[in-house]
Amino acid sequence: MARNPVKYYVVDAFTDSAFKGNPAAVCLLEEDRDEQWLQAVAAEFNLSETAYLTRINASDSPTPRFRLRWFTPVTEVELCGHATLASAHTLFTTGLVNSAIIEFETLSGILTAKKAPDFKAPIDASSRIEEPQNGLSIELDFPILACAEVDSTEVSVSISAISKALNGADIIDIKRITSDDCFLVVLPSAKSVTEVKPQIDEIRKCSAGGIMASGAAPMESGFDFVSRCFFPRAGIDEDPVTGSAHCALAPYWSKKLGKFDLMAYQASARGGMLSLHFDDKNQRVLLRGKAVIAMQGTLLV
Repeated sequence: MARNPVKYYVVDAFTDSAFKGNPAAVCLLEEDRDEQWLQAVAAEFNLSETAYLTRINASDSPTPRFRLRWFTPVTEVELCGHATLASAHTLFTTGLVNSAIIEFETLSGILTAKKAPDFKAPIDASSRIEEPQNGLSIELDFPILACAEVDSTEVSVSISAISKALNGADIIDIKRITSDDCFLVVLPSAKSVTEVKPQIDEIRKCSAGGIMASGAAPMESGFDFVSRCFFPRAGIDEDPVTGSAHCALAPYWSKKLGKFDLMAYQASARGGMLSLHFDDKNQRVLLRGKAVIAMQGTLLV
């Protein structure tokens, strides 16, 4: 029996301009598909994430709920910020939901996305190739990613290997993200983060799923910190904008800077901005961002 065609959108997340931020494919499923198909489609898109949405409750429910899964070109992941933002933006702006809040059932529990007040980007934010296309801000409610101290017997080895992987970068602090087995690596400044020349083969050899490099931003920039993220084992040499990484970065910089509201910039080639609030009491991170639909189409297989 022939399968129903699958509608998809490619959405640039954590940006208000097309061809910036982090692109994600959002696929709207009307029926279950097997793991092999989900992974094959993600590999076909070859974006850092492909999101699959399946409606769970009735279309007239006051709070719509969707099952949401995320796949890189090579594997399924447990948490993804930019593809969640892309999914929520698609549902809000195409009329597929008529509410101010959406619930997503995921491998990381129930996550929510809601329409939020607009926020202004810092004046010297990444250069734009065109005027902003939308003013809709969306707030995601995510769990924190806990950081642990690197074992004392491992510190020297880890710093040596990671410094080599980051082409000799000077490392001033290092933490391990326990749930993802990634390293949060702090460099002396935002400039040192932007100038890193990652050695992808060396990063792949490190005893972790990836490296999140971050540094404090200069006060005049309007940002609090800058980051870049490398996940070659997941098929993503450098992720353009990583929402989930900020579930670890926000608590870290909140403590360092003594503030709960933060502005973050991910300094990849495409660049992206996030407005963050660290809820220390509930151990949650609120990520606010914008998105732009760049294209849409139909999967026929």
